[in-house]
Amino acid sequence: MGRIFSPSSLLGVSSAWLVYLYFSPLKSYVSQFTGNASLSGWIIFITTLGLLLYTFWRNIWTYMLFAWYCFIVPLGDTNDQKARLDKFYQGQAQVYDQTRSGLLRGRKTMLSMSAAHLHLLREGNPEKRLIWVDIGGGTGWNIETMDLYFPISSFDAVYLIDLCEPLLQMARRRFEAKGWTNIICLCQDATEFSLPEWSDGVHPRGSVSFVTLSYSLSMIPSYHSLLDVVDYILDPQDGLFSVVDFYTAGKEPSPHEKAIGGDSKKCGWLSRWFWQIWFDFDHVDLSPGRRNYLEYRFGTIKSFNGRNGFIIPLIVRIPYYIWLGCSRDRDPALHPRRRAQHKLVLEGEKICDGSPGSVNSSSDTLTDGQGEDAPMSLNLATTAGGVAAVGGGPPVLGVNVEESGVGMPLIGTKPKNAFYYHIASPWRMPYLESPIHSEFRTFIYSFTWEDPAKDLDYLDIGPKDTVFAITSAGDNILHYAINARPGKIHTVDMNPCQGHLLELKLASIKALSYPTFFSMFGTGFLPTFRTLLSSQISPFLSSAAFQFWSVNANAFNSSFYLRGYSGWALRIAKWLFWATGMSGEVRRICEAETLMEQDEIWRRSLRKVFVEGQFVRWLVNNPVFLWNALGVPQNQKKAFTDEGTVHDFIKDTLDPIGSHALLSRGAYHYLLCLMGCYTPQSCPDYLTRRGFDALRANDGELMNSISVHTDSIVNVLGRLDANSVTRAIIMDHLYVLSLDEEVHQFRRVLPSGGVVMWRSAAKLPWYNSVFEQAGFIVTPLGIRTGPCKAVDRVNMYASCWKAVKP
Repeated sequence: MGRIFSPSSLLGVSSAWLVYLYFSPLKSYVSQFTGNASLSGWIIFITTLGLLLYTFWRNIWTYMLFAWYCFIVPLGDTNDQKARLDKFYQGQAQVYDQTRSGLLRGRKTMLSMSAAHLHLLREGNPEKRLIWVDIGGGTGWNIETMDLYFPISSFDAVYLIDLCEPLLQMARRRFEAKGWTNIICLCQDATEFSLPEWSDGVHPRGSVSFVTLSYSLSMIPSYHSLLDVVDYILDPQDGLFSVVDFYTAGKEPSPHEKAIGGDSKKCGWLSRWFWQIWFDFDHVDLSPGRRNYLEYRFGTIKSFNGRNGFIIPLIVRIPYYIWLGCSRDRDPALHPRRRAQHKLVLEGEKICDGSPGSVNSSSDTLTDGQGEDAPMSLNLATTAGGVAAVGGGPPVLGVNVEESGVGMPLIGTKPKNAFYYHIASPWRMPYLESPIHSEFRTFIYSFTWEDPAKDLDYLDIGPKDTVFAITSAGDNILHYAINARPGKIHTVDMNPCQGHLLELKLASIKALSYPTFFSMFGTGFLPTFRTLLSSQISPFLSSAAFQFWSVNANAFNSSFYLRGYSGWALRIAKWLFWATGMSGEVRRICEAETLMEQDEIWRRSLRKVFVEGQFVRWLVNNPVFLWNALGVPQNQKKAFTDEGTVHDFIKDTLDPIGSHALLSRGAYHYLLCLMGCYTPQSCPDYLTRRGFDALRANDGELMNSISVHTDSIVNVLGRLDANSVTRAIIMDHLYVLSLDEEVHQFRRVLPSGGVVMWRSAAKLPWYNSVFEQAGFIVTPLGIRTGPCKAVDRVNMYASCWKAVKP
């Protein structure tokens, strides 16, 4: 049934007709149904009723066909794959797409992500031939849908390969209706297929730019041979391989497996065994071996593990994954910075023993007794004698195993992690998950509290400097890049989610327009984020960051800044304004045009809530709130309570703000806390048009100076060369057990004249002496001296210090 006469179309037509009858002048006909109905009135009534009944019947009949062929009709001879597929799909081919839309989840996302990567390939090399092979593509739904993201006319050729003739017939009709002439449907075995261009002189090795397997890898029995064939034909440097399918996985992935694509991969035992048994009835294999070999045979670029709850959400959840990869022969030498970053984490890592058998396609030697000019089809299934086994039919391309390496195990090797092959952007440093990472379910800070303008005033950072700083939400890191343009910025955070957030900001600057980017991180509201994530942002995100933001794609459905642990503080503030009737005063102070007006509003109304009120004082005394909402540990709280009361600290922090800087013209930290969003006139520099354009200029040169580390400060410093950092900004971090080792490492990586800067909730923090004992010269940069004295636009810290290595 074509699109025009699909059940959904008929339902829409029927509904529209009924609405028209009611609201148009012809609604008088409706009244005739109960009275003196004219002939035309009865015709309209019967036609409408007939359309509704027909639509209902078509929907019921569609799913009756689906249930009949999927659950009732015997499959027949299970040894003949083609006969089994033809029998299974013969009667349901015409309703296949209608009945799989909810079951085969992730196909659009896979195609959208693939298209985004292909756009980058096309931009980088517009003259390169673009060949797509869709294996197990069935009715051609993938190809038709791909046209929404990447024009089919942009491909030099598209080949749909499937063993089921009834589905291919639907595909041919679909493509004929579209008028596409660059698509060829081939009814062939996926492990032995032959592209027509190979008979025309094109060598098969590395001749294909793009390969897809959409819910077909789990249905092909000889998957080892299939994946070996794909690796053989895939362009080793620029080729893209994309898979979406069901899966199951039992054991907890190792840190290395998680770095490949194991985050959220494990399935519960009930889910694992139920779905394997259930799908096995239809000869669909969900055992872990297929995906394990896929991830071993190829380099992983992106991996997402999801659950399909289309039948009964939260209860019936089928595990599925989306995977984008490339040849393991892709040469990172074209991107030397990525190679160097990869070595920082994986240098010295033990090479795994007993890796699964694989293929080393390192040779181009091909022998068929006739030379390399007449390849006809490809079969890499090897015999004991070491030569490709060939079935009947036309001449085939033989492959000498000993010369080409096909079928030979990669002894003592294992696939590198996804960071290694992610070369579209160089920001995220590779990391292996450690037990402490599981303590962070999300980011603590959705925004950065410190005042970066003061950092630059204090440190005089320039292009020759290398900066070491804590990641937090990344706002200050981007401020340094825009305004100081240091040669290198190392940003460090133990919480991987903070790194995911900074990655998202960098990727979005690279991929999106300024208005869209400001909607995302300025107003915190971008309802199209899920679509943009896969179609535009994904090529610039590491696999780990993509997995995180795919799971949290609703973060921009409402105010983004109400997310994360710090978002709870903003939520409480919003509730407090409502409960005290101060919402109007909050709006007025955020719109004030003068400091006098702003300070008057503060002292007249808001001060009663924040300084004089007992509720805020109770919150600041609550250790659970301090840590979970503000990220303040107990020993940091003790630093300021040893010098005074909680009330004194709140008063000294907030009282100067009203007269120090306008919220509406630059004091954006408190504007965000009060309003839940930024404005174009008051926002961090990266959200201004000037800052955005500076970060995008010269192909993102300023952003490319940023390396995002996910580890402890001590570990990251330990991997950096001596005398390689000139400026270090470590916020209020120095409440750690490893402080002595940390200070020692700072002394090692800083040259003479190098500076470490920190802030403290205490006016005279105890740890200053640790730097002094290590030989640093410690001096204050700013100390709160009175109740009306602010050290910067935030004034959250009582003092700021620097230590200079002599």
